[in-house]
Amino acid sequence: MEQLTQFAPFLLMFVVIYFFMIRPQQKRAKNEKEFESTLKVGDKIVTKSGLHGKVSELAETTVVVETMAGKLKMERSAISMEMSAALAKK
Repeated sequence: MEQLTQFAPFLLMFVVIYFFMIRPQQKRAKNEKEFESTLKVGDKIVTKSGLHGKVSELAETTVVVETMAGKLKMERSAISMEMSAALAKK
């Protein structure tokens, strides 16, 4: 019984860290993966570096984005889910 009370604070600390740090990060990663898979040609997007454009071609892991400067090929993971959602609401 004494050992249990000795490890209780560590166990409680792990549970708190899991629910406040690990779980939300896993949820965010899942949502981003889902967002990347639902992209379609014609979607207006914003990249994580701040470039605005429209999806003109899709491949398995890459996307071609049409900007005012021309077409750019980049990874799907470079597209910002939050910024693209904000752009879609406008």
